[in-house]
Amino acid sequence: MNTRTGSDLIAATLKARGVQRVFALCGGHIMPIWMALDAVGIEIVDVRDERAAVYMAHASAAVSGEVGVALVTAGPGVTNAMTGIANAHVSRIPVLVLSGTPPRPQENRGALQDMSHTALVQSITRIARTVRHAHALPRELDNAISAAQGHGGEPGPAFLDFPVDVQREVLPSVLFEVEQIAGRPKPRACAFAADLDAAAEMIAAAQRPVVISGRGANGAAAALARFLTVSGAGYLDTGETKGIVPEDHPAHIGAMRGAAMTGADLVITVGRKLDFQLAYGAPAVFGEARFLRLSDVAQELTDNRLGDIALLGDVVTSLDALSDRLQGQTGELDWVRGLRERHLQRTAGLAEMLANAPSDAAGRIHPNRLLGEIRKRLAEDAVVIADGGDFLSFSRVALSSATYLDPGPLGCIGLATPFAIGAAKAAPGRQVVAVTGDGAFGFSAIEIDTAARHKVPILIVVSNNGSWAIEVRDQMERFGKAVGTELQFADYAAMARAFGLQAWRIEGEAEIAPCLDAAFSALAAGQTVLIDAITSPEARSSDSKTGLAWVPDLQALAAWDDAEHSWLGI
Repeated sequence: MNTRTGSDLIAATLKARGVQRVFALCGGHIMPIWMALDAVGIEIVDVRDERAAVYMAHASAAVSGEVGVALVTAGPGVTNAMTGIANAHVSRIPVLVLSGTPPRPQENRGALQDMSHTALVQSITRIARTVRHAHALPRELDNAISAAQGHGGEPGPAFLDFPVDVQREVLPSVLFEVEQIAGRPKPRACAFAADLDAAAEMIAAAQRPVVISGRGANGAAAALARFLTVSGAGYLDTGETKGIVPEDHPAHIGAMRGAAMTGADLVITVGRKLDFQLAYGAPAVFGEARFLRLSDVAQELTDNRLGDIALLGDVVTSLDALSDRLQGQTGELDWVRGLRERHLQRTAGLAEMLANAPSDAAGRIHPNRLLGEIRKRLAEDAVVIADGGDFLSFSRVALSSATYLDPGPLGCIGLATPFAIGAAKAAPGRQVVAVTGDGAFGFSAIEIDTAARHKVPILIVVSNNGSWAIEVRDQMERFGKAVGTELQFADYAAMARAFGLQAWRIEGEAEIAPCLDAAFSALAAGQTVLIDAITSPEARSSDSKTGLAWVPDLQALAAWDDAEHSWLGI
C-alpha cells in the first residue's frame, strides 16, 4: 500500500528535475516538504533570512543555468522573501519559490500566518498559485517550473504554496509515474529564413556595427564569440553577461562604450532589454543607428525602441544561422579596429591606475588600490560578485571574471554574501569572491553564519569607508549638510571571526598584499574568508561624478567619451 504523500511528490519532482539543493528557512507550514527533501537526498542550505534564501537560489540559477529553488514558510517567511523575488523578477532569473499555508479547513478563520501569499507576489512572478488539491501537484509543479524557465515568455520567479494538509495527503502511486514529474525540455523556436537573410544583409552593409549582449546570451557564449568574429562587429557586454566572451576577443571595445554607442550605425541586441542602463535606446545616444534585435522571448524585442528587424527564436540557432550566412562576406572594419586599439590603450592604463591609486591624508586605502590587488589574484574561471553603491562602480571597472554577478537593474544592494554562497554551491571548485561596500554588507551580513555552518568556500571583501557612498556626499554638496546615513568604521573582521571565519583587517597599504595572500590561500584550502579593508570615504568613482550610474542624463551620455569618464555602469 502506497504511503507517499504530497510532500514526497514535491521532493520527487525536484529530484527528477536535477535539483541538488534547496535554500530554505524552516517553519511549521513547510516541515512536511522539508523532511521529504531530506529523505530523497536533496541538500538543504538553511539560512538566517528568507530574502537571502531567494538570493542564493538566484545566484545558483545564474551560475548553473538551471532553476534555483527556495523554500520559505508562511506569513513573514513569504513577506521576507519579497525583495529577493522582486530582484529575480527584474533580472529575469529562473527561481522557484515554494511555501505553505494553514490546512484547508482553517482557511479564513484566523489561523496562524493565514494570508493570501499569491495576492502579494503575483505582480513579481511568472506564475503564483496555491495548490489546494493534491492530485494537481504534478501538473502545477510542471507549470511553475516551466514558467520559471521561460517556456513561452521571459524566465523569472515562479511561486507555489501548499496547504499543510495537501502536503500530508497520501497519494496513489500512479501520480508518481506521470510524465510531468520529469518534465520536458524547453520548446525551441527558430526565426524564419527570410528574416535571417535580411538580417545578414543588414549586418554586411554596416560599417559601424555594435553588439550589446544581455540575459538571453548567457547560454550562447560560443555562438556569440563566433558571430563576433565572422561579423566583424564591436562588442559591449553588460552586467547581465560580463565575462561570457573572453576579454582577449578582438571585438571587445568596452572601454570605448560612449563612442561605440553614439557612433554605431547598427546596434544588435542579443537577449537584452533597452532599459535605463542603455538609455532606453534613445536617439539622443544612439542617433540614427538601425537596430537588429535578437532574442528567444518576445519581451526582449519590443521594449522602448523597435528593431528594424527582430528575430524571435533560440539564440544559439539564430546566431549560428547569421554566422553561416556572413562567413566570408564581412571583414575587419576600420571603425571597430580603431575603437579596439583605444580600448586596449585604456585597459592597459587601468592596471597602472589601480596600482598607483593614492591613499588619503589619513592613510585610508583608495578602493581602486584594493581592487587592483584582488584583480591580480583572481583565477581565470573565478566567479565575482560586486555589491554596494559607489564601491560597485569601482568594482565593475576594476574586476573582470568568467562569471560576474551584481545587484542588477533593480539596484538591489545587500546581496553579496548570499549570492556568493549560492554561486559557490552551484560551482564547486571555482574561486568565488564577493566584494561589497560596508553599507551593502550590513543588509545580509548575518549570512556569514550560513557560510560558516555549511563550510562554503567564499572570500568576502568589505570596503569599510564608514559612509553611505554617493548619497551622503551628493547631499552635502547640494545642500551643505549630510542627509542620509553615516556609518562607523566597525570591525567586520572581528564579527567574522566570532562566527568562525578566517578574517583579516587591513588598515593601510602595506597590509594589502600579505593579507590578501593569506586570504586567497585560505580560500583555496576550502575556508570561508573575510577581509575588512579600511578605505577612503573621499574616493569617488567616475560614475558618481557623472551621475550616469543612477539617473541617466542623455545629453551627458551623448557627449561622454573622455578618458576620465570612459566607463558606463552597465
